[in-house]
Amino acid sequence: MSGFRKAMAAAVLVTAVAGCGSGASPGGTHTVGTASGGAATAGGPSAGGATAAGPGSADEKLAADPGTRYKAVAVPELEGLVCDEGDGGFHYGSDLDMRVTGDEGLKEIEGDSQDIADEVSCFGGRRNVLSKGTISAAAPMFTARTHLYENVPDPAAALNGIFDASTELATGYGRNFTGKARTATSPALVVKCRQNVTDTFPMTTCFWANYGAAGVVDFFPADGQYLPIDSAVPWTRDFVAGALRK
Repeated sequence: MSGFRKAMAAAVLVTAVAGCGSGASPGGTHTVGTASGGAATAGGPSAGGATAAGPGSADEKLAADPGTRYKAVAVPELEGLVCDEGDGGFHYGSDLDMRVTGDEGLKEIEGDSQDIADEVSCFGGRRNVLSKGTISAAAPMFTARTHLYENVPDPAAALNGIFDASTELATGYGRNFTGKARTATSPALVVKCRQNVTDTFPMTTCFWANYGAAGVVDFFPADGQYLPIDSAVPWTRDFVAGALRK
């Protein structure tokens, strides 16, 4: 049985037993979020000045280091989503799940890593179902993995190193990246996204960094379509704002 088939079968079992925290209804389809007015939208919340029209303006700059460092990663409360620790009962297997690598020059904070909720998954109000052949499973809207550091002196440079190393490693395991990478900078953090195909499914992946942390947010497809990068950036910013704890 292939890695995907094993992962999908496991995900189906977990979904049936625990519901994956998705608030899914039988036969439902994925909804990525709600706007402030309550209407479903793929654009997600407006965060850091970004909207569905574009991932931040070109003249935005990262603010000076405020000296803020983080001791834990929390499960955020995001409008229209239900979030929890872990992978949400879904993973691709065969090392296709996106990780953060290329951060060897950064010193992670001291402490037991098991006390840090470094992996978080968020589900929309309706089930996001991925299917392959006769196998189907509920997937999150996204999974996120976060690393906390004592200091990231140059977030943009650190992000480029993490992005390059992580995407190169993922390519070796079978993720096929498509299109150009796009970088969006706000005063709070730098985000860099690129779309890719993972085991036939269109994924949008965003890495991010600030002066005390870095991570990746991996967006699963809704209705077989890539989440637009213009939508992924504000979701990434809102996740970071809700997950980092001083």
